[in-house]
Amino acid sequence: MSRCQPAAHVRPATPADLDALVTLEWQAFRGDRMSRAQYRRHLASPRAVVLVADAPGEGLLGSALVFFRAGSARARLYSIAIAAAARGRGLGAGLLAAAEDAACARGCRAVRLEVRVDNAAAIALYERAGYRRIGSCAGYYEDGADAWRYEKDCAAS
Repeated sequence: MSRCQPAAHVRPATPADLDALVTLEWQAFRGDRMSRAQYRRHLASPRAVVLVADAPGEGLLGSALVFFRAGSARARLYSIAIAAAARGRGLGAGLLAAAEDAACARGCRAVRLEVRVDNAAAIALYERAGYRRIGSCAGYYEDGADAWRYEKDCAAS
């Protein structure tokens, strides 16, 4: 992060973040986007945590969405999105750590995620954070792209 950029703050999202979350979703992803209604439902759900990274004067710079399934010892990191202008500032790592903290605080034993096999930046982020590849998912994304499945034990966080 440059000295001219204020530090980003990671916090739980609120309904007031809805417009910014939807805007970021459409800017960050070409497909497999969540709708306004889906975000609204996740913001109100006890089985989801929506986290955002924002900075004074810059607004919402990133988001992460984590799902919890009743009876499961694994949380699912559904997505991390970073605004194009904020990439390279460590926000992905900060949101990932906050998502792991949220999962571990709920008693989950592990965090699992899927990532496009062609998303080298995300794969590098997850592997640096200690995630291990545990499988693949053919045709996982709406455009037919394959995914790698990764997992990290909460004890390793």
